[in-house]
Amino acid sequence: MSAVASEHPISPATAERVSSPFTIGVRDSGVGGLTVASELKKQIPHARLLYFADTANVPYGDRTPREVRYFALSITEFLIHEGADLVVFACNTSSAYALQIAKKRFATPLIGMIEPGARAALIANASTPRAPIGVLATAATVQSRMYARWIEGLQVENGEVPSGCLEISCPQFVPLVESEQASTPAARAACEEYLRPILDANIKTVVLGCTHYPLLLPVLREVAPHINFVDPAQAVATEAAVLVAREGVLQPSPSPLPDKFFVSGPTDGVQNWIHQLLENPHPEIAIGPVFTAPETE
Repeated sequence: MSAVASEHPISPATAERVSSPFTIGVRDSGVGGLTVASELKKQIPHARLLYFADTANVPYGDRTPREVRYFALSITEFLIHEGADLVVFACNTSSAYALQIAKKRFATPLIGMIEPGARAALIANASTPRAPIGVLATAATVQSRMYARWIEGLQVENGEVPSGCLEISCPQFVPLVESEQASTPAARAACEEYLRPILDANIKTVVLGCTHYPLLLPVLREVAPHINFVDPAQAVATEAAVLVAREGVLQPSPSPLPDKFFVSGPTDGVQNWIHQLLENPHPEIAIGPVFTAPETE
């Protein structure tokens, strides 16, 4: 199932591509990646989605980097074997710890969350370029400091003085979303707790550094209505749309295949969010493989 890395990950457009649906694999630890899948469907409606929710291993935020890499590489290989022409790492933790390794291992093009998210944050913060940028993320993503590195690196690349990042770990957010408690008093209490240092620092732009977090946006905006919350999903989908356009996907396939969703563990939350975010009342959900990281790599 593995592929060999290539210097030219996008092949030239072919007539055959128009006759078969371009397939985008989307992988996450759970339901959060559906926020990215939703944006992909808006920008690339003719593409087919293969979604993998690793609910047997969620959350990734308190996993070791070795475990995150193993899950990410195993699921990516599975999606490529199932027919994915492009794989989106719709998980910031996996993007931080596994994306660059995966790009060396697989010829299939891969897109992560952090670089597009960092670029979107700088655009959102353009009116106050010297102001620091906040990042809400999992403990593992915060520990990687990948958002700070990308944001500060892009500022230096643009000839700007790095403004700094305040990265806040939000361990309660993913369990709240996965258990469908995103609009409860417990969710509001968690939002107030994690936003307190952001508000104390008078930060105006905050990146949602986990794909689960946009599902908490209504509560986040209630707690901090003046903050500009940046969801990287739109920027990620735009990057994917450019890649798909280069493949020549300009019209629907004459024999379209339905989107397919794989779940390694509990399915209830995934099914409910598919209904809400993708307006798919009868999704095709299959029980996917459960990947268990070995004791040693």
